[in-house]
Amino acid sequence: MSDPFRLAGKRVLVTGASSGIGRQAAIAASRAGAAIVATGRDPERLAETMSMLESREGNIATTGDLAVDGDLTKIAEAAGTVDGVVHAAGITGPIPVRVVTRPFIQDRFDANYFGPLLLTQRILARNRMRANGSIVFIASISAHTGTRGMSVYSSTKASLVVTAKCLALEVAKHGIRVNCLSPGLVRTPLFKPDEQEWLDNEEKRYPLGLGTPEDVANAALFLLAPASRW
Repeated sequence: MSDPFRLAGKRVLVTGASSGIGRQAAIAASRAGAAIVATGRDPERLAETMSMLESREGNIATTGDLAVDGDLTKIAEAAGTVDGVVHAAGITGPIPVRVVTRPFIQDRFDANYFGPLLLTQRILARNRMRANGSIVFIASISAHTGTRGMSVYSSTKASLVVTAKCLALEVAKHGIRVNCLSPGLVRTPLFKPDEQEWLDNEEKRYPLGLGTPEDVANAALFLLAPASRW
């Protein structure tokens, strides 16, 4: 009997694979035996990710910006037919509602919500997701709790959660699973050096400490694997 936690023979698309959670998700899926289609905006950092993968066989790197429709089509075409998708790309940035602007809102929704949704649409519309595949959106605990200055970011992630619930019902007839992970605070390259003191203070609120990209990647790996079939 095959190991239900392995991804041997599977092909997995990972967005935001040039750093942080996306990079670790690509590495974890590769270690589990999957061929990786890695995408991100930074070609040099994407190349670094590719060099960290367990196997070189069948892996593809393609640069692209999820906020650009043409890039979404390019990524979908490069990915081909896949067994899994991890939507890890995203941008953050706190801003109080009293000074928020339309461009700020648009930028966050383009990257965090419209991009993942429309890339998924392109994959499904072209029948590029194999039966019994898995789609994993990386949302955030902020989709479920209130945080000062994070209303826009939280809204993008809450939109992912609700979309995943609806999409799961649409694709269940093909055995395709759709799930969201909503991590708490994770130490990633998104945080700047001058934010480290704030992170250290926030860590005191977490009984098990802050998360790491590896922690989230391992959870995503379970959702990609046949072990999460039900």
